[in-house]
Amino acid sequence: MTAFLFSLLALAGALLGAPAAAQSASAVVRTEQVQAELLAHAPEGVAPGKPLWLGLKIQHAPHWHTYWKNPGDSGLPTTFEWKLPVGVAAGDIAWPTPKKFPIGHLANYGYEGTLLLPVPLTVSPGFQGRELEVKLDAAWLVCRKECIPEEGSFTLRLPVGAATATATQAFRDAAERAPRALAAKDSHVVPGDKTLAVTVSSLPPDWVGQTLEFFPETGAVIEPGAKWTQRWDGGTWRAEIPLSAQRADSPALMPVVLARTGDMAPGENTLGGLRVELPARGAWPALAALPGDGGVSPALQAALDANAARAAAAPPAGGSALSLGLALLGALVGGLLLNLMPCVFPVLAIKVLAFAQHADDRRGHRLAGLAYTAGVVLSFVALGALLVGLRAAGEQIGWGFQLQNPAVVAGLALLFTLIGLNLAGLFEFKQLVPGSLAMLQLRHPMADAFLTGVLAVAIASPCTAPFMGASLGLAVGLPTLQALAVFAAMGLGLALPYLAASLWPAVARALPRPGPWMNTLRQFMAFPMLATVVWLLWVLGQQTGTDGLAAALALLVALALVLWAWGRQGRTRQVLGTLSLAGLVALAWGLGPQVTRLAPLDTGSVAADASGWQAWSPARMAQWQAEGKPVFVDYTAAWCVTCQFNKKTVLTDAGLLGEMRTRGVVLARADWTRRDPAVTQALSALGRNGVPVYAIYRAGAAPVVLSELLSVNEVRSALARL
Repeated sequence: MTAFLFSLLALAGALLGAPAAAQSASAVVRTEQVQAELLAHAPEGVAPGKPLWLGLKIQHAPHWHTYWKNPGDSGLPTTFEWKLPVGVAAGDIAWPTPKKFPIGHLANYGYEGTLLLPVPLTVSPGFQGRELEVKLDAAWLVCRKECIPEEGSFTLRLPVGAATATATQAFRDAAERAPRALAAKDSHVVPGDKTLAVTVSSLPPDWVGQTLEFFPETGAVIEPGAKWTQRWDGGTWRAEIPLSAQRADSPALMPVVLARTGDMAPGENTLGGLRVELPARGAWPALAALPGDGGVSPALQAALDANAARAAAAPPAGGSALSLGLALLGALVGGLLLNLMPCVFPVLAIKVLAFAQHADDRRGHRLAGLAYTAGVVLSFVALGALLVGLRAAGEQIGWGFQLQNPAVVAGLALLFTLIGLNLAGLFEFKQLVPGSLAMLQLRHPMADAFLTGVLAVAIASPCTAPFMGASLGLAVGLPTLQALAVFAAMGLGLALPYLAASLWPAVARALPRPGPWMNTLRQFMAFPMLATVVWLLWVLGQQTGTDGLAAALALLVALALVLWAWGRQGRTRQVLGTLSLAGLVALAWGLGPQVTRLAPLDTGSVAADASGWQAWSPARMAQWQAEGKPVFVDYTAAWCVTCQFNKKTVLTDAGLLGEMRTRGVVLARADWTRRDPAVTQALSALGRNGVPVYAIYRAGAAPVVLSELLSVNEVRSALARL
């Protein structure tokens, strides 16, 4: 068993470092909702007077969209902030023709599918240099039925003397989708008390008689989702559109974009429309008396004011009341309590087996304890350094981030399947590798203990024990060396029980002498390993769906067949081993992509489940708080065993749920199984960086954060203070 663990050191290290491979190139940003890429079009090189365009290409995931310059009833337009050298200036975004997204009685304007937002650049004669370095900070709001604010930083370097024309077709398509200018002539708008009368003449002949869509560039003038009428009067198009009850502008000149509904295909953006600037004839009615500065409802404005007051009262970043010393103590105690978490049991089973196998070797026990401690502490520090580094690079991640990657989850399932089958006696490592490799363990026995420490961190890292949450939240905001000290303290806490046992001779004396019972114990220890595989596969199913889960199960069965076949003797081994290995390779080629392909998210439903739990989102949270409702949020993840334990016990208690309903508490579940920047930001606002986290929000008060190991009495006590 120990020799087998030694051989898996490289695999465990790869699993811990796998998320680093997700970093994108400087010109491309990828999220689960979009892929954004900065493109350039300079067919005659970079020179004064020559055409030069840059554009952000956004490829939306199915059913997701971003917004036009006037987003409609809600949303935010995509914004650009350029960093250009002296002598180069960027123009405005050449917005393509949008499409309408009806949402009940509301409507938004935006884009789906593949979009390019082009921007013209002007190069003056004073520009000097052999290349043009362009930097862009872009921000966009991407929505389906919930919205996620995202951003990206992009860098491009263009040669001055050579043409850049690899994206010619993309810019040509964008030009075709841009609205063409239409002279106003007799076109105009006439504001009434409740409606806006629109008249547009001189439209192209092939537009006459068709149904049109109307997009005003000025926001907060009309009701985008309201019913309106249109008709043709010969070659003149007329429309009556309801004015917004919260109208915020009375434009003398109203630029609008018209589009033919026949040019709008589902899942695609609109073909080119027409843009016309319509003068207003007559006086506008008085503007609505808007609450606050932003035109929001009084309830929402009150919630925003309360949030701002809490933010102003909060201590500044880096000035947390939790000192570094307390953070180190909390990390040490939290790591110690982590040994009681179910996710660590399988690795502890390996250590129990190792103790029993070497009960007479006291010196070996001490060295193994030190090696195990080194493996745990160094792995915690390495994982912490990766977390801090990725967050510094702009990634919205937190503790346990590696298990948000289905490839890592599948890799751990493979690893623990191998360990379980080895313990069960299906195969021996020495049967599969050359003898010289199998002898490495004899020459380096401490490497096995070190590797066990690495495995302990790999499987324990998704858990957050009591006292760990605040320490993790503080660690990510500390200077690097102090942050790594906090992670090292967690590792020391996790390793401390085994280290103490290895240094205490009475523990070794209390163990029975090695004998035949050891084989029974070894086989029994296979079951905790295989139980861990069941949990990992359940997590994988939450991420990739039933197809990914079935593919992973098929591959694990094929792997077990390969191990069994290569454990045979003679010609049987050669024939069955070769055939089974070929079958495994074929399955991996065909089914492998399904194991790592994320299933489509189903986050749009707002209906509560049978127990009253609803899906959390920033937009819903703002709505609940604006309505003055108390909200209990369960920040959870499928790969967090502590989360699932609390979910199946405390959070399903009928009496507690009934009391919450009586008090009008909204039950919201924020799922962090996949990487979700919105959940990460919400956790950061609570000073936390991992799950589980349980928080109670109420209007005008700071959130109440409960302990990681939840109890019914603790929740009831918090509810009594509402």
